Amino acid sequence: MDADDAGVAGIYARHSPFLDRDVQIGVASGRVISVSFPEGADADAGADHPVLDRIDEYLDGVASVAFDDVEAALTLPTDQRTVLETLREQVPYGEDVSVAQLARLTPGLDAEDDDDLVLVRTALDANPVPLLVPDHRVRDGPSAAEPHVEQKLRSIEGL
Repeated sequence: MDADDAGVAGIYARHSPFLDRDVQIGVASGRVISVSFPEGADADAGADHPVLDRIDEYLDGVASVAFDDVEAALTLPTDQRTVLETLREQVPYGEDVSVAQLARLTPGLDAEDDDDLVLVRTALDANPVPLLVPDHRVRDGPSAAEPHVEQKLRSIEGL
């Protein structure tokens, strides 16, 4: 995404009929810092942002929509950030993995180590930008999105 398209820092939201709730993003310094799915958006949220346009297309079932070029600020401990970056880079649209598979894909983690599996689950649960980092593609892990939203996102991708 072009830096000029990132928009002014702030909160942006739109209603999604598919999700039956709003999609809200927080933007700072040209990066998306949060994605949430509230029943009602913040009253001062703007409605026009290119990332929301792409999310609308994704929710309409346009499989070619990708978010890999959207700059996301992952303000998490390094080990959790590594898990989320691996998920974002290694698990494409329409595919899913288990927590253990994600641990195997993540550099430095061991899928046989209980502490590493806990780390993966903790990172997924703390994901500040669900959808941009597609935690809904981890079939047996927590999602930062509510279960209703997670299932809708999985259904879009045929998971």
